Amino acid sequence: MLRLGRALAPALLASALLGACATPPGLDAAMPWTSGRVALRVDASAERPAHALTADFELRGDAERGELRLSGALGGRLATTRWSAGEAVLDTGQGERRYPDLESLSRDALGEALPLRALPDWLAGRPWRGAASQAQADGFVQLGWAVSLAGFAEGRIDAVREAPPRVTVRVRLERAAAS
Repeated sequence: MLRLGRALAPALLASALLGACATPPGLDAAMPWTSGRVALRVDASAERPAHALTADFELRGDAERGELRLSGALGGRLATTRWSAGEAVLDTGQGERRYPDLESLSRDALGEALPLRALPDWLAGRPWRGAASQAQADGFVQLGWAVSLAGFAEGRIDAVREAPPRVTVRVRLERAAAS
């Protein structure tokens, strides 16, 4: 995702445009995109003030390989993340940064590790097969996150990690589109 606050404030304000991105190895270029809007909030901690991000997104792929594009309110590309076996790449339009995995990328970009490998499954309304989960009345708990599917029929998914700092992700799905 993105480094919020100080590091990407200019990118958020300017809605930096990115060029075309290569398809990750092994990812079918015809795979459909899932799109929508995401709102992320990370509560304050001893190390960082609270920060938030709202962006449009396009996602395709799975836990092993994929691509996530984030765009600002005016449609400008904020960042693209691509991943495949043993590598995750973040492109903010100011150069690429490479990481050994999605957890490292999200920890560096947000100061918190987010379950990005699980995201494609969560957006499909199911737990990720790569980790144990517990069913709840309105969703499930996985990887320390409570994922609510109460609004799934309307395209809404909420995920909350209560462990400090508290992190909330709210997704509004729009449509699947062909690339």
